[in-house]
Formats: sequence, structure tokens, C-alpha cells
Amino acid sequence: MNHHESSSSHMPALLAATFAGLLSLILLGSGVYLYLNPQLPNVTQLREIALETPLQIYSSDGKLISEFGEKHSRPLKYAEIPPMFVNAFLAAEDDNFFKHGGISLKGLGRAFVDILQTGSIQSGGSTITMQVAKNYFLTSKRTFSRKFTEILLARDIEQALSKQEILALYVNKIFLGQRAYGIGAAAEVYYGKNVNQLSIAEMAMIAGLPKAPSKYNPVVNPKRALQRRDWILGRMLHLGFITEAQYQEALAQPTNLNFRPATTEVYGPWIAEMVRAALVARFGENIQGAGYRIYTTVQADMQNAAVKSVIDGLIAYDHRHGWRGPEANGQPLSDFYEAGGLQPAKVTAVSKRNFTALLKDSTSVRVDWEGMSWARPYKGVNSVGAYPANAGQIVHVDDIIRVRKSGNGWALAQIPAVQGQLIAVDPESGAIKALAGGFDYSRSQFNRSLQGWRQAGSTLKPFIYTLALERGYTPNSIINDAPLTIGNWSPSNSDGEFMGPITLRRALYLSRNLVSVRLLQAVGVDRARSYLDRFGFIDTQLPKNLTLALGTAQVLPVQMATAYSVIANGGYRINPYFIERIEDSHGKVLFTANPERICRDCEKPAPLPQSTSPIEITGEGTHITTTNPADAAVPAAPETRPFTPVAKRVMGAKSAYQMANILRDVIVHGTGRGALSLGRSDIAGKTGTTNDAKDAWFAGFNPHMVAIAWVGFDNPSPLGRLEYGGYAALPIWTGFMKQALSGIEERWLEPPEGMAPAPQPANNGGLPDSSTAPSADGTTPASDGAAPADAAQAAPEDIF
Repeated sequence: MNHHESSSSHMPALLAATFAGLLSLILLGSGVYLYLNPQLPNVTQLREIALETPLQIYSSDGKLISEFGEKHSRPLKYAEIPPMFVNAFLAAEDDNFFKHGGISLKGLGRAFVDILQTGSIQSGGSTITMQVAKNYFLTSKRTFSRKFTEILLARDIEQALSKQEILALYVNKIFLGQRAYGIGAAAEVYYGKNVNQLSIAEMAMIAGLPKAPSKYNPVVNPKRALQRRDWILGRMLHLGFITEAQYQEALAQPTNLNFRPATTEVYGPWIAEMVRAALVARFGENIQGAGYRIYTTVQADMQNAAVKSVIDGLIAYDHRHGWRGPEANGQPLSDFYEAGGLQPAKVTAVSKRNFTALLKDSTSVRVDWEGMSWARPYKGVNSVGAYPANAGQIVHVDDIIRVRKSGNGWALAQIPAVQGQLIAVDPESGAIKALAGGFDYSRSQFNRSLQGWRQAGSTLKPFIYTLALERGYTPNSIINDAPLTIGNWSPSNSDGEFMGPITLRRALYLSRNLVSVRLLQAVGVDRARSYLDRFGFIDTQLPKNLTLALGTAQVLPVQMATAYSVIANGGYRINPYFIERIEDSHGKVLFTANPERICRDCEKPAPLPQSTSPIEITGEGTHITTTNPADAAVPAAPETRPFTPVAKRVMGAKSAYQMANILRDVIVHGTGRGALSLGRSDIAGKTGTTNDAKDAWFAGFNPHMVAIAWVGFDNPSPLGRLEYGGYAALPIWTGFMKQALSGIEERWLEPPEGMAPAPQPANNGGLPDSSTAPSADGTTPASDGAAPADAAQAAPEDIF
């Protein structure tokens, strides 16, 4: 038999084998189809699918504070996608997208070869439609059954949706590295831009990421990312999407990264966590991916001012107490992170009057003498060494230190060991306008404004004095500032001196302890404790003895803000809240705060709030109560009421006005004179310093704003013998209020009906000493420190 005959005899067998193979594939495919087709999801639901988007938290003026959720995304409609961005993805992923029916035979052929050779799919072979099927319905595991399901789903998707709808689904869902899902998020994360602001080169860079988000990530692998980008630009030129000139221009561009893992405009992590905790407690962890937009009561410029004032105040305290030395020597700079705006740096060279250091981004900076001359050696809170004579006494090569921007140069700094906080509220509504719960949230998430129980010191005295006013005393009543012994206890004044007979007004603005004790004796400890409960202080934290007069009660800054708001607004109890409204991902308003507000014309009583949780969403708003900040629970679902609830009067109007004017004297004549730097006559407040100066307070206000500043160590210990409230805490308050009251016209409280107005400001912006001037509040001095015999009858009926 010749060769030709042999070949001819084999032909029928080969054809039969080929036919059998094809038949087997057809039968296999048919079987798989019949098995899988009934299990396929309904692809029309893609039109209604809600993409997972982070919980976004905004200031009241619409600036982003924070977002929570694993996925950073910004879903776009097809009309919002720049046409050139579409072209970039077509060039990178599927240039025949608008021509095929969802399946690429060429790509499937490569995938089929992979199966025959390796048993699994290596090359992908997916069209954009198939990727949509995989991203929305399937796992990423590469198997034959998953690939076949992907093909079937792609067919259904192409029949159910338009090409534009499919492409929009694709660019919104794809993972592009750095927690960015979709091109909207990627534009923000990598370039800090909106998609419409991207250059062709930047679009091509992002379009190169879906293939391998880690391998071609411009943050992690800039060289590979550029190679992938340039290949895509070449494809765009080849396909006629760009001109030669555009290609050359884009090719010449560097990566141009402006990497922004968190695109926040306001630094308010404490507020953000308060919102997150409240919503998670109410709705569960899934709320973090539901795309809700939470608008807080915080105002962006005030929030940033609060954070800056706390940082500046704590650094100023820190500098007064000396240089504690470098954080390390010889360790990798990569182990250290920015805190409170203080950047870690490694010292590279030291001269007599300056040194140079390397920042983490490889920038070299120089610190001149004026930026380090403060660095006397720390010896203790009450002792520092001599001023340094040269830079070598402060730092050495390879030291890890901190630097911060100072004017046009750089200054040496260190992370303060001391802590502080500032909280500011609107006294008319209780809306929290700013909250800085510490020096730096990344180092300590403890929120001192809501969780930091501390002794109140003299900031509590105004409420003891106000009770005395309610019981019949006047600002000009005379009380004896003289030695006093009660059992084994002999209280004293902070200066160790006694002033003898003194008016109630002057005793308060000079913070005389002995007068406070005598007033508490006169009004009674039990009555005082009951009275303090009206202002938001917690009964169990109030001592049951006369030390209450000196501020030994444990309080929270948020309670102080609540209490001082009563004085600032003329006698009404407001409740601090921080969520103004909640919108879903489509902009539908789900919740609007309706807090208790002051209604001076109606004076309708309303029950005082009773709550067992520190963070509470109610129909009136998102309130803060202070029974136990560790148990942040949120009760029943919100229900907005169609009317405005009315805040209850808890202090007589006359007493509130009298106390406000006394506290204005604290600024002009007393321990708060540092606030005169604001140049305003409509501010008032009270300093506070606890025993051994473990806490420094300033609680201040005007009719527009109440702000509470506190400084201390988290583990209570002395701040230093000179660190009184007016020295350690007051500068934080003034730093904030300078911004908070900027552009706001001066306005003081209106006197109640039948009372004369307070004295007008003197020509230096201050007020005359009311202790020697005729009374401006319609009262006459009492003859001594004892309460009048008819004091019980003198109290307003709506108070007692």
C-alpha cells in the first residue's frame, strides 16, 4: 500500500475523530448551558443596583470631614464620563466593545487553549461586558464553569442594557488600587481631581490599572505604571483616538501624582467617629457602605481653628517646660509618622547655629537658631535648664526629631506629653460648631470633650454663685473673705491671702475660694447639687460636702459647654447635638435635626432631657448626654416632628443676666484678662485650676458662641506651679474665638424687662469695675454675707 493510499485510509478516521470532538464540545456546552442557565441572575437588576459607597461625613457648609467604608468610590453616570476617558479604557481593555455582542471569539480562543494546556484560564480573554458580569455577579476564581457562566451572563447583559449603561457599570465597579473603586474615586485618590480635570496622560494611567492594580500602581510601582500608561497611549494613537501631537505631549508628562488617600477638607476625626458610632449603634456595621451623607453641625473654618488652637496651645505649654530630647537615634525614619502637623525628620548635619534634617519625602530642611533656641533641657514640670549656646547641645546627627513650619522657615518641635481639648456650641440651639478632642487623633482616639472626666475647679463656681443670686443675694452683697475652719478642714485661697469683706461680684471674678465656701454653706449642699443637675452635671459625680464650692466635682467639657450656654442665652437649657441631617446616596433626606430651641416669646416649659446614653439620635436631633460616655448606644429610630420643641428655662432671666455681667468682669478685671487681646467687650468667662494644677480650664462665651478649653495630663499630674487656667487654657480659647467671632458684630445680652443695661465699654475696650460702680442690675448691696431672711420667698416660682 502506497503512502497516498495510507493517508486516504486515515482521512475518514480523522474526520470522524474531529466530528466526535466537536460533537462532544457541543454536547458539553449544551449540558453546561442547560445546567447553568436556570441559575443565572436577572441582569436587569443591574439598572437598580446600589454600588457600595462609603459613609461620608460633612461639615454644615458641605466640606468633607471623613468617610468610612472599605471601598472609596464616586459613582458616575455615563454622561459624566469624559469621552477621552472612554477611549482610554477601550484602548486598554476592549477596543471592539461598541461592535461585539458581549463576547470576543479571539479572547475565548486564547482562554480555551489555556484550559487545554494548563487546566485553568491564564490569559483572561474577557470583554468589558464579561468583566461587568464577573464584577457584579461572580467570583474572581478562574475556572471553566465560571468562564462559561460569565459568557452566558454577558449575552444576557448585552440584550438587557445599552452599551453606555454597561460601560458606566464597568468604570464604577472596577478596583483601581489604594481602596479606589471606579474612576471617580481613582481621579481623587491619585490626582486630587475631578474626572473632568484629568489630562490624557492621567486618564491613560488610570485606564492601565484594572489589568493589575498592584503591579501597575503609580504609587507603589511608578516605573511599571509609566510603561503601562505609555503602551495605552500608543494604542490610543493606533486606534485614532488621539493625534500624534497629543500622543507626544502625553508621553512627555511625568506621573504628576497628587496622592490623596483621604480627600478630606476639614480635620475633624473626633466628630467623624462620634457620627460613625451613633449610626453603627443604630443601624449596624453595614451603614458604612450604604453611601449615606451625614451633614454635621460643625462649621469647617471653626473646626480647623479649634484644632489649630489646641495644637498651638499645647506646643506653647510644651516649649515652656523644655526639650526632652530626640525621639530616637539611628532608627529608620520610615518608622515615624506625622502628628499634629509635626513632621518626623532625621538630622543629617549640625552647625553651631543651625542644623539640617531629612524629611520622609527626602526633602532636606534647615532649622535656624531662632527655631530651636527655646530648647532648654527639661528637668521637671517646675524646672528647666539653661538656654542652649549652640545647636550641638540640642541635636546630633542621626537623631529622629520633629519639625514644623514656622513663618518662612522651619522650627524644632516635639510631640507634647500634655493633652488638651476645645468644644464650642451655639448657645441658642446646642449645635456643636467645633470639637478638638486632643492633640492628634492618630496617636490617641480618646475624645476628651466627651469622655474626659476631670475636676472642674473654679469653672463650677459661677453656678454656686448663681444659686445664691436665685436665693436673694445680689452682685453687690458683701461676703467675708476670711479664714474658715470646718472640722479638720481649713480651705484657703490660691494666693494664701484674705481680702476681708468683699462683694459677691468681685469675689467671683477674683475667684476667692473662701467666699465660695461661705455661699455654699448659706444655700446648702443638697440644694446646690440639685441645682447643678439642671445644667447637665451628673449627680453621682458631685461631692456631698462643701468641697463642691471649690470645684471638686467630676465633669466633662461637653457638660461645661451645656452649663455655660444657660448663662450665655439668658437662662435656657439646651442639649448639644452634632448631626444636622442625613441623606441617602440619592440625596433623599432621611433625617433632619429638630433640637429644642429658645423661644423667648412663648416660655413654654418642656421636660428636662433624661437619657442613659452619651450619643442619642432623636426627633429633636443628635444629642450628647453624659451619664456614661463609654456606653455609646443609640435608641429608637428617628422621627422628625413638624414643630420645634422649646428649651426649658432653668435659670431666672435676672440671675442669668447678672451672672453674665459678673463673668464679663472676669475678662476685664479678673483672672481672664488675657482674653482682652481679642479687643471685644462682648465676651465673658471663668478660669479654673484644680488642686496642684492638675487641670487648667477656661470656659468663655458671648451671645453667639460658648467654648470650653481644657489642658491636663491624661493621667492626672501637676502641670506646673504657674500653669493656671488663665495661662495654660485661655490662649487656646482666645486662639479659637478670634476665628469664630471674626466678622461678627459685637453684641451683648439684652437685660430682662425691668432691669437696667450693663455698663458700656470703656474707651480701652474694657468695662468699669462694677464692684465700685453703682449697680447696673437694679439691686442694692446687702449688709453682710448672710442670705436675707426672706431668701426662700425671693426665688422665682418657675425655678423652685
